[in-house]
Amino acid sequence: MKIIDLEPGDPRLADDLLPVLSELRPHLTQDLLAEIYAEGHAQGLRFTAAYADDGACVGAAGWRIIVNTGVIRKLYVDDLVTAATARSTGVGRALLAHLEDHARAAGCTTLNLDSGTHRTDAHRFYFRERMAVTAFNFTKPLD
Repeated sequence: MKIIDLEPGDPRLADDLLPVLSELRPHLTQDLLAEIYAEGHAQGLRFTAAYADDGACVGAAGWRIIVNTGVIRKLYVDDLVTAATARSTGVGRALLAHLEDHARAAGCTTLNLDSGTHRTDAHRFYFRERMAVTAFNFTKPLD
């Protein structure tokens, strides 16, 4: 497996990463992803793609380093998804390990993510990866 961090403007964002990311975020289009990355990159947003030995993109992660008063510095995972055809093959574990390496190199104290309450298969994976539920996340939609 090959894991690559992708910069804004890289054609692999649309060609490779977007089809996998769309499995988690079906509302994304090529234009919307480009718009989000153009704005989000300045805020620390990064995207990482995992490739199988045959060259197919089989995993995607969106992440950023955040500094706050709670944990000082953390790597926050916005998106983490393995292509449906590649689940339970080690892709998610490899992506998490790659992100942990980024976190350690940046001096982070934690790796953190939110997961929708309906994503029970993902929750089982996170527990297997020794992640713990440490907080509730509350959302209030705004008009």
